This record gives sequence, C-alpha cells and structure tokens, in this order.
Amino acid sequence: MFKLIFLLLAALATAPVVHAQQFYLDRLSTDYSEVLPPSARVDGTPGNMRIMQSACQSLPNTALRQRIVDIAAQEWGFFGFLVLDQTNVTESESRSRRTRYRGPRLNPQESARVAASIAGYWSVTSDGDWILRRQNMVWNGPSGVAARWRDPWSAAFVSWVMCEGGIGELSHFHRSIAHHAYIDQAIEARDDNASQTAFVAYDVGEVPVEPGDLLCTARRSAYRSIAERRERIGDGVRSHCDIVMKIDEENARILAIGGNVRGAVRLKLLPAVFSQGQGTETPVQAVGRGNRSVFAHLKLRADSTETYPLEHSPTIRAISKQDGRLAWLEQRLKGRLTTSCCRETVSTSNAASQYPDELPQPL
Repeated sequence: MFKLIFLLLAALATAPVVHAQQFYLDRLSTDYSEVLPPSARVDGTPGNMRIMQSACQSLPNTALRQRIVDIAAQEWGFFGFLVLDQTNVTESESRSRRTRYRGPRLNPQESARVAASIAGYWSVTSDGDWILRRQNMVWNGPSGVAARWRDPWSAAFVSWVMCEGGIGELSHFHRSIAHHAYIDQAIEARDDNASQTAFVAYDVGEVPVEPGDLLCTARRSAYRSIAERRERIGDGVRSHCDIVMKIDEENARILAIGGNVRGAVRLKLLPAVFSQGQGTETPVQAVGRGNRSVFAHLKLRADSTETYPLEHSPTIRAISKQDGRLAWLEQRLKGRLTTSCCRETVSTSNAASQYPDELPQPL
C-alpha cells in the first residue's frame, strides 16, 4: 500500500488540472485533530459573514514540519485534490495562459462550499475584518456567492496554516494579507542573530529545501535574490509563497501547496534543478522557470521530519482506508476519471479512529 501511495504521487507529473468529477475529503474531526477548521472561525452566510475567532495557538517545535504538512494536505483534500503542473510550462506559455485565464475560478456551488473556509483563513490576519466586510459587499452584488474574492487570499492561507501549526506569536511569524510581510521578516532575521522568527530567508541553493519550508516568487520577476529584495524591504510587492510538501529529485520537481492558486488550494508541481553527485548538502539549486522562478527560500527553524511526510499525513492515510478512493485518486492524477466515483463529500472522522499504528507495508 505504501508503494502504491508513492506511485500515486509520482503520477502527478503528467496530471492536468481536472475540472470534471471531484472527490472532496472532509477535514478530520477536532476529536482527532487540534486544528480548528477555518470555517469554525467565522459565522453567518456569504453577504453577512463575520469573524468570530482570530486567536492562534503556540506549540512546541516538536514535529512542527509534519504538522504544517498535515494541515496543508488536509486543506488540499478539502478543496478536491487539485493539481497544477508547472514542470512543462515555458515562460511564453506561462504568459499566454495567464492572459487567457479569466472569469470565475470556481463554479457557484463550489464557491459557496468553500466561502466560509476562505473567510476563516483571513481571520488570523490583522486586516481580516475589513477584508471580509468588503467581500460581503461583493457577495451582495449581482454575482452573489459566485463572485470571485475581491482580494487575493494566498498569504492569508499560509498565515492560517502557520497559526494552526502552532506558530502563534507575530514575532515568530508575521501573519498578513500580503506575503512580503513575512518574507521581509525572514530576510531581517537573516541579519539578526538574536531573532526568534520561525523562518529565515535564503537564496535557493544556500541550504537544503525541506517539507514545511516556504518557496516564494515575485510577480514578473521583480526580484531574483533576497539581496535584491533587501534593498526594497518594506515596499509592497506582488508575491506568492507555497508550502513545500515533498522533494522529488528523481523527477526533478518539488511538490508544494499554495492558496488562491486559480481560486483554490492546489498542489503545484514545481520544476527544480538538482545538483549532481551523491552526498550534496544542498541538492536543490533552482526552483521554477522564467517569471515563475523562486527568489526566496524561507527555511523553517525546526528539526527535519521523517521520510515521506506527505505520505504519512492523515489525509493520505485516510484515503487509503476508503474503499476505492486511493485507486480513484491515482486514476485522476494520471488524467483519467473513473465513472464509478461520485461527487459527494466523504467524511474521514470514522476513518481517523482506524488509522494503523504502523504504515502499511510496501506491496
């Protein structure tokens, strides 16, 4: 079974973004998880929604990387295991695709289903209240709940993951509606030995990339290194960061999850350049291509996690306990959909109590 899960993830390399049937995996019950669902942080319906909970917990650094991976994977499952493959996209194709991509990112039913979750991501930021008030006005407009979010929510998603992961102090992670706030915090930490921040900024290739780290790009290649950003630190910049989930050297890619990627939480397949030769301490030398090149690697100050943290996540393990679901996901990630799979949400709360103490043995 473990081998099957690994092969499933390897199949992501050729998977297109699929808009047909989807399998949405419910979040784990709070009986089995310390994570407060983002939707539990808000109250009301789209057009009349308000934030009720904004506090974050502070937890020990023990298993911090695995917690971050687990939380991001759970949100990926909740949004339907969407995948965006950037490994075969050239710079010119990237520009043309971005030009062509217009209109609603999600259909009305899906927009309504995830509205409270996205609002919950905003709740952990200092500007979440007015962002949500402004979105209520959009929802009360002609498009209703089908309207796109007025403000990009990718930084809010990362902020919420870190909040629920146990990085509760703003001095450790600057939760914000803009990625550059915590990118700049990590750059400043690089120059301050007394800093207690959770992340420290490096250029790609300086230190190993690990699950739980953040990889950040600046739109239109505004920066190519943290040195260039340091010269403009504090200035607003359109940027984006994804959470590293898996390093896949064999297929020259990194698997990372981000928010507001085409309107959803998606897993990205990022092209990566690896150094040659065994025993290299920093095998990843570059990530992304052209306008999508990563300029900042935010290194998490935490112990390394076990092998295959994504495969060890409750989300993947829950799928392995659902009859036919793992095979369905394998088929989907290869670009095929099985007609026998329905669209309804399947709860993992019952499966959670049945997680094996040991991972399944390879086939």
